[in-house]
Amino acid sequence: QVQLVESGGGLVQPGGSLRLSCAASGSIFSINAMGWYRQAPGKQRELVAAISRGGSTNYRDSVKGRFTISRDKNKNTVYLQMNSLKPEDTAVYYCFLNQKNTNYWGTGTLVTVSS
Repeated sequence: QVQLVESGGGLVQPGGSLRLSCAASGSIFSINAMGWYRQAPGKQRELVAAISRGGSTNYRDSVKGRFTISRDKNKNTVYLQMNSLKPEDTAVYYCFLNQKNTNYWGTGTLVTVSS
């Protein structure tokens, strides 16, 4: 079993910043990728950013230039630095880890961007 624990969500004003963290533990052998999805009320879950085993990153277009994904391989932890936040970034953010073609999920952390 793999456990993912997210932290760092909260309420922030438009233009502000937040940093999300996700720590993985348990039966971790060979991580293919880690990253973040988000789901806004009434919308489908969407990929925000991911980082592969080799360190390659990809972002959805709407967050490019504002969000940065990084990781600490020694700690099996992935981070999402979110700058210049917009109200449309409001969502529950879910961490994921892909290992052996299986996705594991965190329980989510709420990010609310509002004045």
